Amino acid sequence: MSREVNVVVDIRAQVGEGALWDEQEQALYWVDILSNALYVYDPATGQNRHYDIGQHVGTVVLRQSGGVMLALANGFAAYDLESRTVTPISDPEAHLPGNRFNDGKCDPGGRFWAGTMAYANQSTQGSLYRMDADHSVHKMLGDIGISNGIVWSHDKRTMYYIDSTAFTVRAYDYDNATGDIRNERVIIRVPKEMGLPDGMAIDADGMLWVAHFGASCVRRWNSQTGQVIDQIDLPAKQITSCAFGGEKLDTLYITSAAKGLDAAALAQQPLAGSLFAVKPGVVGALTYRFAG
Repeated sequence: MSREVNVVVDIRAQVGEGALWDEQEQALYWVDILSNALYVYDPATGQNRHYDIGQHVGTVVLRQSGGVMLALANGFAAYDLESRTVTPISDPEAHLPGNRFNDGKCDPGGRFWAGTMAYANQSTQGSLYRMDADHSVHKMLGDIGISNGIVWSHDKRTMYYIDSTAFTVRAYDYDNATGDIRNERVIIRVPKEMGLPDGMAIDADGMLWVAHFGASCVRRWNSQTGQVIDQIDLPAKQITSCAFGGEKLDTLYITSAAKGLDAAALAQQPLAGSLFAVKPGVVGALTYRFAG
C-alpha cells in the first residue's frame, strides 16, 4: 500500500530515536542519541526545539509531575525543560563504562523501562531495567545484545520487547500491579534480510509497528500470528523508531539515523537522519507517563 511520506524535520540526526507523543502538549518528543540532543517537534508550528543534554541520551519518557525522564549513557535521570537541568537518579551500570542506555518506555503502571547495549562489538553485554515510581531500579532481563522497542498490550497483560541482535520480538506475561514479567516466548522471528528490528509502537488493534534498521521501512506485524500485514517504505535506510501522534493519533512519526553513512550513501539518502510522518490508516494509543 502506497502512502505519502512527509519530511517534517529535515535534519541529519546521527541516531534519531525514542519517538514519543505528548497528547497534552500536542508535540512529539524524540532524541538524537550521539548528538546529546532532546528534540520537541510541534506540528502546529513546524518548530523543532533543541535541548542539549550533555551526554548521550537513549530515550525520553513523559513524567506525571512535569518535565521528562531520560535514559542516558550514565543511567536514569530527570530533566527540567524550563531550567534545562539534568538530575541524575540511578546508574545501574556504572561498572560497565563500555555500555550505554538505549530505547525504553513507560508501562501502564507508570514505571520506566529502558535497556542497555555496548558501544562496540555488541553480543550479550546489555540488560533491561525497570525503574519504579520510588526510583528503585530492578534488572529484569540480562544477556541482551541491543535493547530496543518495548510496548504493552491494551489489556495490560502482555509486554512486547525487542532485542535487535536476536532478530525477534518476545512476549511476556505482564503484571500491571507489580511490574513483574514471566513466561517469555518468541512471537515474531525477523529474517535477517528484513533488517534489524529496532523501535516499536502498538496500534489500537494491538498490532505491532516495528522500525527496521537497514531496510528503509516500518512494518506492521500481527502480534498473534507473527506475520507481516503492512509496510511503509521510507527514503532513508536506517529507520530507528516510530510513534503514533496527532490529535486523532492517526499519524505515525518515524525517526532515522545517518551514523555510519559515507559520502556516497548520504548522496543517495539525503534525508537520512530526518523525522518523517505518514498517515498509516490506523490509529495508535495514548502514551504512558512515569509516576515518580
